[in-house]
Amino acid sequence: MSVDFASDTSTVTVVKLGSKIGARIEGVRLSGQLDSVTVQRIQDALHEHKVIFFRGQEHLTEDGQYEFAQLLGSPTTPHPTVTSKGVKTLPIDSEYGRANSWHTDVTFVDRIPKASILRAVHLPPYGGSTTWASTVAAYEALPAPLKVLVENLRARHTNAYDYAADRTEVARGENEQVTANIRAYREEFESSYYETEHPVVRVHPVTGERALLLGHFVKNFVGLTAAESQTLFQLLQNRVTKLENTTRWNWQLGDVAIWDNRATQHYAVDDYDGQPRRLTRITLAGDIPVDVHGTASTVVTGNAEHFSIVEKVAPRAA
Repeated sequence: MSVDFASDTSTVTVVKLGSKIGARIEGVRLSGQLDSVTVQRIQDALHEHKVIFFRGQEHLTEDGQYEFAQLLGSPTTPHPTVTSKGVKTLPIDSEYGRANSWHTDVTFVDRIPKASILRAVHLPPYGGSTTWASTVAAYEALPAPLKVLVENLRARHTNAYDYAADRTEVARGENEQVTANIRAYREEFESSYYETEHPVVRVHPVTGERALLLGHFVKNFVGLTAAESQTLFQLLQNRVTKLENTTRWNWQLGDVAIWDNRATQHYAVDDYDGQPRRLTRITLAGDIPVDVHGTASTVVTGNAEHFSIVEKVAPRAA
């Protein structure tokens, strides 16, 4: 399925990749010079398809990636705690670890980024794909009793994330320098502690859709024991990552992916035998999540003002 949109400078073709998530965008040469009609078509495709992909963007430099990102929103600093790896972009580099666990970016702060823009710089000869899941589709498929439960539930998110409790497993079979890099990155990632209480169901400020807000930064559910939290977390995560809710992208050099961080989780597949893999990521400032009752997330520990502004979202048209 494809839909064509004409603008002053290009024809944008949106090729749908799955019924619930994913589209490939053709006919666009990404840059900071795109016209407003094309930018709006990209934004609309992102909101509809949750993650969008662009092939053939080898011309795009790190500066060009940043200039393009500015057309879509306000870039954040690269990361709230990892400040040594980049000025404008955050390197997603296999030498410093692998995000092979389902997550939504930076949910441990109150102002969760609204979107992420990822550009392939160096790829292994095989493997290294990334999978995205629609947290909107996962919510919509919940049976009514579970919807009632999660709509009234809140979760604590923290950057002391459990999935990475033993990062030495990642470094098994790799050289000592890579192991040291991973440990140093982990220490920097946790150098300042953040904890935020978010609704488990957030309302998307643009589309009005409801989405599950979970992922590997969840510490526990408010009011539940650790054992109860773990059981319920796994039940809900299994709903999110059901294959019907996902799309998988096999990277080529020059590819760019953009995902709606308010409506997705993602997982970088670690199947490339320790070979180098490097991408660069820019995140865009987002709003503070609000639940179905209109109650916003609350900070427990940590001030993220240095990381990002809070995006002001215009009210949706009736």
